Amino acid sequence: MLRERMKALMVGVVAAGSLAATALMPTATASATSPVDECAIAPSWSAGANYQTGDIVKYTDGSIFIAERNNPGYNPVVSTWYWNPYTCGTGGNPNPNSFVVSEAQFDQMFPRRNPFYTYKGLTDAMKAFPKFAHTGTDTMRKQEAAAFLANISHETGGLYYIKEVNEANYPHYCDRTMPYGCPAGQSAYYGRGPIQLSWNFNYKTAGDWLGIDLLNDPWQVEENPAIAMMTGLWYWNTQDGPGPVTGHDAMVSGAGFAQTIRSINGLLECDGGNPRQVESRVNRYKQFTQILGVPTGANLYC
Repeated sequence: MLRERMKALMVGVVAAGSLAATALMPTATASATSPVDECAIAPSWSAGANYQTGDIVKYTDGSIFIAERNNPGYNPVVSTWYWNPYTCGTGGNPNPNSFVVSEAQFDQMFPRRNPFYTYKGLTDAMKAFPKFAHTGTDTMRKQEAAAFLANISHETGGLYYIKEVNEANYPHYCDRTMPYGCPAGQSAYYGRGPIQLSWNFNYKTAGDWLGIDLLNDPWQVEENPAIAMMTGLWYWNTQDGPGPVTGHDAMVSGAGFAQTIRSINGLLECDGGNPRQVESRVNRYKQFTQILGVPTGANLYC
């Protein structure tokens, strides 16, 4: 299955066909324990400084962060893949709220998923998007989780495809009118990950937002499960595509599942464009809300 998104901040192509499972391991998250007084003596964060896993810094507003991964001075507020808030006196990071989807339910939703797509990869990625599936009532949180997972299930054949299969399309996704060009190569920006991120400008925009250099190294999206999921969550939480709202806003505002379809591929699927594809997304959403024990809500079809 191949669909082309509109170029401005859109995702690209989903292709059908077989794809060998890729056994790739997520980046390990190191944990650090620290004495209570480390917060008092924590140095001020400095852009461009070289930080190692476990380093504790004081941000410009006085809040404390701990480096979860080595990084070249990324902003702790922006690059939440590399930094986590640190609670002084605990000797560790505060536990984030648990995900409303259990690992058993995740496995039930994706029985044939590629081993690349892991539950841990998803929950690690969620650290960069604290409002995702943590906004509103328990029902609303579960509906948003189901909506996101239903859409990425549709896009990837049940979390089976990691990257676009038709390699003949790969050179198509380099827009050299952009001032930064295509430093990774003409054919480097094909669809990858749960929403099949494509085009050099989308890799640039997503990477800048996440604090990860995806423009020069787009292969990270097919090599690291958490980064792959982060690109999907980046689109879901920050991009409205051809729709009026983002996927996240659609589910927490009551606009309904229909608007999540519109934000992802509305130009080609909604308003009678491809009712079979819409039906596929809706059926997956119904299945996932049933697994989570919540109603679907209104406005399912775009």
